[in-house]
Amino acid sequence: MVVVSVSLDEGSIISLENIMECLKMKSRSEAVRFAIGAAEDTLKEMEEISGSVEGVLIIVHPDHYDSWLSIIQHRYDQCIKTQLHSHLHNRRCLDVMIISADAGSFKSMMQDIYSAGKSNYIQFVHS
Repeated sequence: MVVVSVSLDEGSIISLENIMECLKMKSRSEAVRFAIGAAEDTLKEMEEISGSVEGVLIIVHPDHYDSWLSIIQHRYDQCIKTQLHSHLHNRRCLDVMIISADAGSFKSMMQDIYSAGKSNYIQFVHS
């Protein structure tokens, strides 16, 4: 195997160690390989989406005062039929959106959300 050096913030280290603990993994490397595999699965699911897309998008993010998601929501307002915003503990926020869009617009919106790198959790439940 190739050795790769990666810098992680404290939150990512905690998440990595949580993955290790929950899945009874023996090393951080094993947890990183698992996380990469999970990301690959997400990419494959996105690639397979075609035609009209409907479902529920769930996002948890850490900072209520950061407007990044609001900017994305306005950019893709034609894709979002309904949205709910709720304040959680520790100043985190939960956003739930009902999505109805063509595959191209949906994929573009998801790329913008992922590339912002400001979410703790992103899940799309396809109808």
